[in-house]
Amino acid sequence: MSLPGVYETTLKNGTVSYRASITCQKKHISLGSFSEEKAAHEAYILACSLLSDHARNLMDYRHSSPLSFEKWVALINLRDNGIYFATPIYLMKSYFLYYLEPELELKFDLDDLFYYASHKIMRRGSHLFVADYGMQVTLSSRYGIKNYAVPGKDVEFINGDPYDYRYENIRILNSYHGVSVVQKKNTIKYKARLHIRSYYLIGYYDSAVEAAVAYNKAVDVLKEKYPAKQYEQNYITECSASEYEELYRCVQISPKIYTL
Repeated sequence: MSLPGVYETTLKNGTVSYRASITCQKKHISLGSFSEEKAAHEAYILACSLLSDHARNLMDYRHSSPLSFEKWVALINLRDNGIYFATPIYLMKSYFLYYLEPELELKFDLDDLFYYASHKIMRRGSHLFVADYGMQVTLSSRYGIKNYAVPGKDVEFINGDPYDYRYENIRILNSYHGVSVVQKKNTIKYKARLHIRSYYLIGYYDSAVEAAVAYNKAVDVLKEKYPAKQYEQNYITECSASEYEELYRCVQISPKIYTL
């Protein structure tokens, strides 16, 4: 007879496996699959303890635990907030935490709760992404942050925490490819440049839109010379089609671009 919270199953290759599960608030929760019945039972006992003992908290987790850290977070959130999420989410009063590991938590607005409750965040090095319809979608792109963005130059996390993705904490300083904000002779200018074998200056401009259009114009010039090169152009919504055409016609770019 199986131990409480454990049932025996057989894998496709014929290997016997033991699954642990628990039922709480009429919800059946899988705790994982184990090679030994004792380990599966220990996971069940620990889950029962987490759900009943409010003295246990998120930081009590140990890597030797029979439960994964994701499951640990999910169970404590269920205990404290009455909601179970399959992803490691812990609800706060006006936002929620998403734990990648015990020492690394991401903060999000409640508006994003439904999305991250059904999308697991993964990490490869410093690269954070989710799988969405079979594609890898970077976290930064969901908040208007370009992949090439440099903190402090293209984007600013107001409270200094780069893992705080609450909308009020993110300030986009520059949303265009090839454009950066610079101070030139005590005046704010927008520098456009393009990378071929190294960076080439396109010019300095009074607005981000003008610099973005100049970048697009430089890309069009180089497309004719280097058709194999793939440059992502700026999509500009701040002006109408006719305004864009006029700005494109009038904007000046460095003569060096034509001779590259």
